[in-house]
Amino acid sequence: MTFSNDDRARLGLRESATFDRATIAGIQRAAETGVYDIRGWGAKRALPHFDDLLFLGASMSRYPLEGYRERCGTDVVLGGRNAKYPLHLDIPVTIAGMSFGALSGRAKEALGRGASEVGTSTTTGDGGMTPEERGQSKHLVYQYLPSRYGMNPDDLRKADAIEIVLGQGAKPGGGGMLLGQKISERVAGMRTLPQGIDQRSASRHPDWTGPDDLTIKILELREITDWEKPVYVKVGASRTYYDVKLAVHAGADVVVVDGMQGGTAATQDVFIEHVGIPTLAAVPQAVQALQELGVHRRADGVQLIVSGGIRTGADVAKALALGADAVAIGTAALVALGDNHPRWAAEYEKLGSAAGFYDDYQDGRDPAGISTQDPQLEQRLDPVEGGRRLANYLRVLTLEAQTIARACGKAHVRHLEPEDLVAVTIEAAAMARVPLAGTEWIPGRAF
Repeated sequence: MTFSNDDRARLGLRESATFDRATIAGIQRAAETGVYDIRGWGAKRALPHFDDLLFLGASMSRYPLEGYRERCGTDVVLGGRNAKYPLHLDIPVTIAGMSFGALSGRAKEALGRGASEVGTSTTTGDGGMTPEERGQSKHLVYQYLPSRYGMNPDDLRKADAIEIVLGQGAKPGGGGMLLGQKISERVAGMRTLPQGIDQRSASRHPDWTGPDDLTIKILELREITDWEKPVYVKVGASRTYYDVKLAVHAGADVVVVDGMQGGTAATQDVFIEHVGIPTLAAVPQAVQALQELGVHRRADGVQLIVSGGIRTGADVAKALALGADAVAIGTAALVALGDNHPRWAAEYEKLGSAAGFYDDYQDGRDPAGISTQDPQLEQRLDPVEGGRRLANYLRVLTLEAQTIARACGKAHVRHLEPEDLVAVTIEAAAMARVPLAGTEWIPGRAF
């Protein structure tokens, strides 16, 4: 018998906050299968995020800029600390690393097309560099991961920057997964893996036994690329303050901090929901570390890229105001390409899901042709149209960030600062280290 909400109320039935229906279903599934749950996407639990912050727009004490007459810059230079050729980007929004394997070849091409159209960078992800992505990306960052899948010095030299990945926000301390149905003949060849067999990526680099090894590795990569390329270091947000300091001491030109709202192609659900810290809490810790080392917001300093749950131009502006130099988007970029679109509603229903809820990236059955290696499904994505959609979305993010910056009297989006922000919850105020709205109180700090 099925009860409606009215029936439950009439009978006095009350759902447990601890053992709710989703929790009970998870226990039953584990008991029946003996297998832990694996999924894609990112944390679904409610966490303090950028929505919990508000900007203090100009009124009397500040002078706003007129959007139709006064310029507000958006460009950013990444990697000027040591590299001969730092990246000069037109906007402070970049595309995060998402692998060929997790994504289709057409999706990687579309990401390159969209990013190039607006003058920003994209990133290879695990599994190596594809000709489609390199051919369509004006600025391409090559990820150097623990798995070393597809890694070769020639591709390092072809890239415009190198990103050493030590962790990911959705799974800091854990490796990724790629199920056998997504390991096609081409993916297997690029990764030197058996076709059709599940693979699990390593959680740490094979030649990594401590921070000192990172210094050696960065020097090796610089020598391979003649000191031309900026070297990024990416960490999953956990012990952010210390990780950022160690990355800077090791010689990183750019530090990427990925909060737990960041997505993943596939990993254990318990990782996604219970490991790491929110992006909002990680940014001030990273900024504090850079400031104490004297390398924050300096021409010869170390730039900070923040990722994990960036969705709107307001999110971009808030991350910059807290001290980031740029942000990276992953899940939002896939949605912009056409993922989770209502046009595929019937297809999602066949998978037991719905548009807006689909998170089975690991299964390779994406109706939109984005997170799949199925040739027929992949044909559904037009990389030219997908690139156009992504470029439109990136333009909107940038325009929204500019609108907010002008309202705060700033002539460049990176002129936004913490004093332009207040928080609407005590948790957000403490994490972001900005006052609770209407007060001068920052929780955890004495007046």
